[in-house]
Amino acid sequence: MVGKNQYTIRLAEDRDIRQVAVIDKEAFSEEQLFRSYASYHREIHNPLARYIVACTGEEHELNTNKQIMPELPWYKRILSRNYHNVQYRTNEQYVVGFAGLWIMPDEGHITALGVRSNCRRSGLGESLLISLIDLATQLSIRTITLEVRASNEAAQSLYRKYRFRKVGRRPQYYSNNKEDAVLMSTNTITAASFRAHFQELKEAHQQRWGQHVTATEPQ
Repeated sequence: MVGKNQYTIRLAEDRDIRQVAVIDKEAFSEEQLFRSYASYHREIHNPLARYIVACTGEEHELNTNKQIMPELPWYKRILSRNYHNVQYRTNEQYVVGFAGLWIMPDEGHITALGVRSNCRRSGLGESLLISLIDLATQLSIRTITLEVRASNEAAQSLYRKYRFRKVGRRPQYYSNNKEDAVLMSTNTITAASFRAHFQELKEAHQQRWGQHVTATEPQ
C-alpha cells in the first residue's frame, strides 16, 4: 500500500511503458482491447498527449523470465527494437499508477486513469486527477472531458467532487458488455470559482494523504 510522502508523479518515459501496460491490463481487465507496448510508446511521444506516472522511490527489479507483455510472433520480435530494449531492462522505479490526457484546442480529454490493485483506496487516483488538472492548466486548456462507465459510481463521485458534470451519454460504448459511457466535462478550469474550489480540495487531499511531487510541463 502506498502511504504518505512515498511517491512522485512525473511525466511518463519509455522505461515506464511495461509497467503502465501491466496496470492498464489490471485496472481495465474488462476491456477486450489491450493496448500494446508500441501503442503506449506512440502515445508518450505524441505532442498532443501527456501521460503521467506515479512511482515510489524504490527500485523495482523486473523479472525478465516472466512475460508481462503479450508474446509477439518470432518475426515481430526480430524486427522490433523496442521489444528487445525493454525486455532486458532490470531495475526501474516502481510505477503504481498512471493517467493520460489528450490535448485538443482549448480542451483536454482524460484517456485513462489506472492504479495498481494493491494501491487503491490510498488517495492515489485522486492525486493523479489533481496532477492532470494542474498539467492541463499549465497547457492553457480551458475544459477537461472524459468517459466513464455508467455503472462506475465511485469514479463518477470523484469526478463530481472536482466539478465534472454529466453532459451526455455514449450508448453501448464499451465493447465487452455494450455498457453505456457517461460523458463528463468541467466548466472553465481557469475560472476563479473553479480554481478556488480546486485549491481547497487539493489542500485537503494533501493534509490527508501527504504532499507529493507532481508532474510539470517542461519549459
